[in-house]
Amino acid sequence: MKVDLFDFDLPEDRIALHPVSPRDSAKMLVVGEEGALSDRVVTDLEAILRAGDVLVVNDTRVIPAELRGRRHRGEFSASVSFNLHKRVDGNTWLAFARPAKRLKSGDRVVFGATSEVCMLDELAATVKAVEDGQVTLGFDLSDAVLDEAIKARGAMPLPPYIGAKRDIEERDKTDYQTVYAEHDGAVAAPTAGLHFTPELLERLESKGVGIEHVTLHVGAGTFLPMKADDTEDHQMHAEWGVVSPETVERIKAAKATGGRIVAVGTTSLRLLESAARKSGTLEPFADETDIFITPGFGFRVVDVLMTNFHLPRSTLFMLVSAFSGLETMHRAYKHAIDQNYRFYSYGDSSLLFRADR
Repeated sequence: MKVDLFDFDLPEDRIALHPVSPRDSAKMLVVGEEGALSDRVVTDLEAILRAGDVLVVNDTRVIPAELRGRRHRGEFSASVSFNLHKRVDGNTWLAFARPAKRLKSGDRVVFGATSEVCMLDELAATVKAVEDGQVTLGFDLSDAVLDEAIKARGAMPLPPYIGAKRDIEERDKTDYQTVYAEHDGAVAAPTAGLHFTPELLERLESKGVGIEHVTLHVGAGTFLPMKADDTEDHQMHAEWGVVSPETVERIKAAKATGGRIVAVGTTSLRLLESAARKSGTLEPFADETDIFITPGFGFRVVDVLMTNFHLPRSTLFMLVSAFSGLETMHRAYKHAIDQNYRFYSYGDSSLLFRADR
């Protein structure tokens, strides 16, 4: 399909730079199975979901993956910043660099000093390769020691559509993290989950809605613009995900008794559908997935999707168009713009029902 089909115009003032408070007071546009639109708020999930439904959340935790440092080459040095986006092994990361033109293989980079209370060794790395703005960094530290050093020195990696408009703030450490985040590894938040509060989750469980955890470590590739003119020519980035055997059995049991599987975010949906891709039914999963979902995709697991509003021409807008229909999504997004919904990571939400059900 032509990528132009997934384009739309969004006024700059619709991009949210901070979340609402409390989180679950955000607007939520409900797009029904027949394409009907209804303006609600996230707390209305308590009325919309039924006992026996299962909410599937992505419990990845965002690491402070934005690092600033000095590149050293002989007697010369220069300031460079990095966004770590994929771990290769215990001491090697792939990163986007700014400006990448200041780097070449063999350069040494020393990253900013940490707080006085942290007694970690100096954080330094060697540039192993540079290609198309992406660098391979080999750190002197490794494994858990490296993880702690990155946490001590790094900042939350805000998406470019927020980072270009304001500085990173202290509150982003909590704002850009779900309340159920558990497993370190993401460099971007699973943003649909940012709308939940512990109180809302407790009320849903009390109603009989199951809550299942999966883990997909979101990579920065989710923000990369699509360069291809046709979806057939796009190479999807890979991300690591896990669906446990216990979660699989509970989801299967819920579906067998008529419960709806509600994916919180495109990351949860992509992981569940990846786990069902080979056999046609949900199976345990622990692997990388590069699944690319476009209109015509046959969904096997997810019945309802809760998601934020996505960028035009993005793989995520293509996914939601596959789920509820391209024409319906264009109509829903126009409605959201007209009704002053806030877009993207800190924006409002939508609840989509499968168009084929």
